Parts: sequence; structure tokens; C-alpha cells
Amino acid sequence: MTPNRLIKSALPILIGAAVMLSLSTGMRQSFGVFMYPLTKETGISISEFTLAIAVQNLAWGFLQPWVGAWAGKYGYRYLMHIGALLYILGLTMIAMAHSFLAVMIGAGVLIGLSLACTGSAMAMAVATRCVSPQTRSTILGVVSAAGSIGALIAAPIGQSLSQDFGWRYGVFAFVVLSLFMIPAVWYASKVDGLPIPPRPGLDNKSPGVVAMKALKHPPFAVMTLAYFVCGMQLIFLTTHLPTYLEICGLDPMLSAKALGMIGGFNALGSLFFGWAGGRYNKLLLLGMIYVLRSIGVAIYFYYTPTPDTTLVFAAYIGFLWLGVAPLVAGYISETFGLRWQAMLSGIAFMSHQLGSFLGAFGGGLIFDALGSYNLALQIGVIVGLMAGIVQCIFALAWPKDPPLLVSANA
Repeated sequence: MTPNRLIKSALPILIGAAVMLSLSTGMRQSFGVFMYPLTKETGISISEFTLAIAVQNLAWGFLQPWVGAWAGKYGYRYLMHIGALLYILGLTMIAMAHSFLAVMIGAGVLIGLSLACTGSAMAMAVATRCVSPQTRSTILGVVSAAGSIGALIAAPIGQSLSQDFGWRYGVFAFVVLSLFMIPAVWYASKVDGLPIPPRPGLDNKSPGVVAMKALKHPPFAVMTLAYFVCGMQLIFLTTHLPTYLEICGLDPMLSAKALGMIGGFNALGSLFFGWAGGRYNKLLLLGMIYVLRSIGVAIYFYYTPTPDTTLVFAAYIGFLWLGVAPLVAGYISETFGLRWQAMLSGIAFMSHQLGSFLGAFGGGLIFDALGSYNLALQIGVIVGLMAGIVQCIFALAWPKDPPLLVSANA
């Protein structure tokens, strides 16, 4: 295929994957703006709401390897379309909720299942299939950057409508936004028509064999364990930062601005780390991200927040937010090939989502028990620093992996 034909066939797929990712993760990252008014009206507790978000993360994480394996064997089309429909249904249930059960099913189960079909692992796997190895890391950064725009749009819309008309109107606005996922996944799923470069010794292996080879490979195992801390820190912030700012007596609209700021700087960070991942050690960059995040969280929450420091913190943490996605996806595709990338990304992501469960639900439990987030923040900073330092040390000590490790060792 000529370069012009390749670009022409890849561009709609890449745009579709970016829009799908932008909508699915952008709205999901903005659920925190509804937590305080939703819990007040429905009578459910903070910990119950965060339990629903925690279940969402568990459903997403534990289903992701299976969805990835299905995509490797049968393609992406039906999975991503089912995911888009589940997202619409889940948001509709939240908007009409009057009980904990409805919030759990809508925000927890349905959107969790949807994200496994439309989230970062699937979008990164789709994007990887479209481009050459030479440009892959940069393109992954571009798609991840475009995917981060969703929070920049969704959070202010949800907060504004929630303040002016009630939180249900904010969620219904998300329902309208989610409808645009349908044409996005239609274009993204055209990746099924692109050929996969044959990899002798890999294509004929079962998903289980490939998964076990990856888990026995020390760099992949360390990266997967460190990914746990990534999920714990980020979901704690998206879920609990709006309530923390409310408790501190700041304007409720500030939380939406902060989440939007995170989304905007996500784009810059994704572009930078996508570019850097094509030139430097991806695993070392991951470790540096975890260390720098932890330092930023410690400094921000040590002082009393103000509007200015909150927006500066949001910009800083946003720059370090989605940069992990192109680094993880790039490392997996380089080391293990393309066919099972979605599945292996899903295995790593399952660890991320276990951390997300702890960050969302654990933070809620600590707040309900102690009336503050201090202990949760201390735990998050300490564990984040430890994971980042271990990741950096291992990245420097381990020799560079040969490309297509599973094929070479088959």
C-alpha cells in the first residue's frame, strides 16, 4: 500500500478512535461533578457513590483482557458498537436514578462494561494497527491527546447545567454527547479491514499462552504492578477533588474548571510523552511520571487550596495524566507485536483498575470514617513514590528488550 493510500485509509480510523476515546473517558472523568448534588438528593452516602465508581473500574478492568482477546481473534466492530450503546444506557439510568441500585447499575456496571469496549486499551490498539512502527509512538500520543479533549468539554457542561438546572440535566447532557460515540466507533471499527503483519510464532499461539509469556517477562510484570498506583491516584482525584473543594468552601464551578484544565493539559502531556516515547526508554518515562505526580499531589494538598493553586495543580497533574497511555501501548506493541496488543494492554490495565477501585472506594470509606481525606492522600503519595522509584530503577537495570519478544521466544 502506498503512503498516500495508507494515510487516506488510516485517517478516518484514527479520528474515530480519538473521538470515541475522548467521549468515553472525558465523561467518565467528569462524574465527580455530580457526586455532591446527587448524593444530597438521593440520600445515598459518599462511600456508596464511590462504590459504584469503584465497581465501574473493576468491571472495566477485569473485562478488558477478555475484550482484547476477542478483538484479536474476531475484530473490533461489534465490541465497540455494543460499548457505545451500553454507555448511552448507563448514563440514562444515572439521570433517572432515585436509589443506590440504579446508580450502581448505571454508573458502575453498564458504563464499566462500555469502557472495556471503548476506552484507552481499545483506542490505542486501533491506532497502533494503522501506522508504521517509525511513527507509532508519536501517533499514539496524538490520539491520546485528542482523546483527552472530552474532559475539557464535558466537565464544564455538566457542572454548569447542574448548578443552573440540577444535576439530572447535567447527566442528560452527557447522554446527548454519548450519542456521538456511534458514528465515531463506526469509523474506528474500519480497522478490521486493515491487514495485520504476520508474526511467525505469535499468530498461531492461543491468547492464554501469549498472556502467560507476557506475565513471566519481568519488565511487563513490573510495569503492570506500577500501573496499579497510576489508577489509584488518578481516580481518587477525579472522584474526590470536587467534594474536597466544596468542603474547603470554594466555588463549585472551580471543580469543573480544574477537571477541564486537566483535560486540556492531558493533550499537551500526551503529545510530549508520545514524542518522548519514540526516543527514550518508555519504562523509565513511566516511572518518572509516577514520581512527579506524587510530588505534585503532596505539595498541593499540604497547603490550603485557592482557585489559583487549584488550577496550577490541575495543569501540572493533567500534563502527567494520559502520557502513560502511549508509553504502555508503545512498549507492548514493540515487545509483543500487534495482534494481541489489546489483550495485553487489558491485562496491564486490570491492575490499573484495581488501583482505581481502591482510590475511589477507599477514599470514600476514609472520608466517611474520619471526615477528611488526609490519610488517603498520605497513602497515595507514599505508594506513588515507591512505585515510581522501583519502575525507574528496573528500567535502568534491565537490558533493552528485543522487538517482538514472544515471536522470538516461541
